Amino acid sequence: MTVRAGIVVTGTEVLTGRIQDLNGPWIADRLLELGVELAHITICGDRADDVEAQLCFLASEGVDLIITSGGLGPTADDLTVATVARFCGRELVLDTELEARIADILRGLMSRLPAGVDFEAVLAANRKQALVPVGAEILEPEGTAPGVVVDGNAEGKPVVIVLPGPPRELQPMWSRAIASAAAQRAIAGRTEYRQATVRMFGLAESGLAEALREAESHIPGFAGLEITTCLRRGELEIVTRYEPRDDAAYRALVDFLRERYPRELFSEDGALIDEQIAALLAGRTIATAESCTAGMLAARLADRAGSSAYLAGGVVSYSNEAKVDLLGVDAELIAAHGAVSEPVAIAMAQGALSRFGADTAVGITGIAGPGGGSDDKPVGTVCFSVALTGREPLTRTLRLPGNRSDVRERATTVAMHLLRRELLGLD
Repeated sequence: MTVRAGIVVTGTEVLTGRIQDLNGPWIADRLLELGVELAHITICGDRADDVEAQLCFLASEGVDLIITSGGLGPTADDLTVATVARFCGRELVLDTELEARIADILRGLMSRLPAGVDFEAVLAANRKQALVPVGAEILEPEGTAPGVVVDGNAEGKPVVIVLPGPPRELQPMWSRAIASAAAQRAIAGRTEYRQATVRMFGLAESGLAEALREAESHIPGFAGLEITTCLRRGELEIVTRYEPRDDAAYRALVDFLRERYPRELFSEDGALIDEQIAALLAGRTIATAESCTAGMLAARLADRAGSSAYLAGGVVSYSNEAKVDLLGVDAELIAAHGAVSEPVAIAMAQGALSRFGADTAVGITGIAGPGGGSDDKPVGTVCFSVALTGREPLTRTLRLPGNRSDVRERATTVAMHLLRRELLGLD
């Protein structure tokens, strides 16, 4: 790759860790997709001198493109545009048309606020957002803050894309930013790549590493595949980047993984298990009965827009009394087998089917720790049941590794995969 970029994330709240940086990794992924090499991600506070120091550092590293996030608001510590203008040797000027568009946005926002707010005072505070470097390309705001693209080549500086801090504003603005004339010139020498993702579940990273070593030995052109693996929510995400000429090698790799791990490979097109479950639940109604996960499965099912079409509801039955009173679990069943047992998980799922009038249900009961375990049922023991109307329930008992948080998150992921397999009718 011959094109390099750097990212400057601004904000004292990000620097101190009060807010997690979501923009740097997200932009890094977009650059990777474009075939642009990421040289550095830097984080600095809201002082203008610190922001400019990062810009100067990246320029000294010879990057072709700099992307900044944050510091575009109306307050005194929002200094990114002015700092970039100074860095590029550009004067700041008031764009009256942009100011008018920001005013229209503010009127719409303020129409939902209580009466008595001084619109002119708010508009005056936001006027600085209409100050842009001479010659910059303006990126229409997603909130009230516009982005800008400044071509610093005439001054011997990189092209700088200035984006807002909130991800909900930055992400929709990205495609317009990278499509700008200056950005396209900056990345013109990049190598064109394709990027594809497959996902696996139930396979250890060490097992995948061994399989990839074997694939390397007999797949022609394997060396042209740039493969990265990551463990997310207990799933293996395998991202492969390659030039179009290596497409046959990538297809051979997917064929190899499918043949070697037909049960573990669940997504060949990058689709998340959440997306697959949403599609499989079309025309169905699901309910959840959760103990150790305490609603995490229901929350994950509800994360997707349109989930109200299939998610009836859920019960968090942490105590034995809740299992009996809310789900109709027989108290004698709990006494005989314990709250963490397959019979109780089955009864919980069947109780959810009945109480919500659903045709699909999942029951989860387990010991997340750090206490509560025993020799027979150590910490991490989780029992699952997936019940579909008219079919025998699917049940599993697993011992999941990790701390309390890990066990609960992994249990939620396991439940999603058991649900997928049952909906697909897989063994």
